[in-house]
Amino acid sequence: MQSKTHVHTTINGEDRDFLCEPRQSLLEVLRDTLNMTGTKEGCNDGNCGSCTVTIDGRLVTSCLVLGVEAEGRKITTIEGIANGNQLHPIQKAFLENAALQCGICTPGFIVATKTLLEQEPNPTEERIRFFLSNNLCRCTGYDKIIKAVQQAAKEMQA
Repeated sequence: MQSKTHVHTTINGEDRDFLCEPRQSLLEVLRDTLNMTGTKEGCNDGNCGSCTVTIDGRLVTSCLVLGVEAEGRKITTIEGIANGNQLHPIQKAFLENAALQCGICTPGFIVATKTLLEQEPNPTEERIRFFLSNNLCRCTGYDKIIKAVQQAAKEMQA
């Protein structure tokens, strides 16, 4: 049995401490250790984007980041997007545009969309498609997702 490492980090604005094995991914820590099951496991090899979170404002696939690498970092997961019981405009737009079906990819798309709109408040359709190209959806197709991002961008600027 490997020894566990103590990690102190900030997740969704809250200081968090956890123990993890050096080989455990951040995805495993979030879901299995911290019971934050909003971040989904899709491929577990960094290709689908379902497990997308931000670390210090940078998009990452949490299945490819070790839990120990979270030490001293600021992480945002899907659980940190809404404001209490009030959905974020991106989440509302995804619902209103039926931009989700099975829900596995949705958290990753929403986290990535939030990052995009923070960097570029009024992106073109081409830019949205390029920025979200690391996130795969096997259910809805992408048109509804693109429409949701465009709606969210408009609402967030108002």
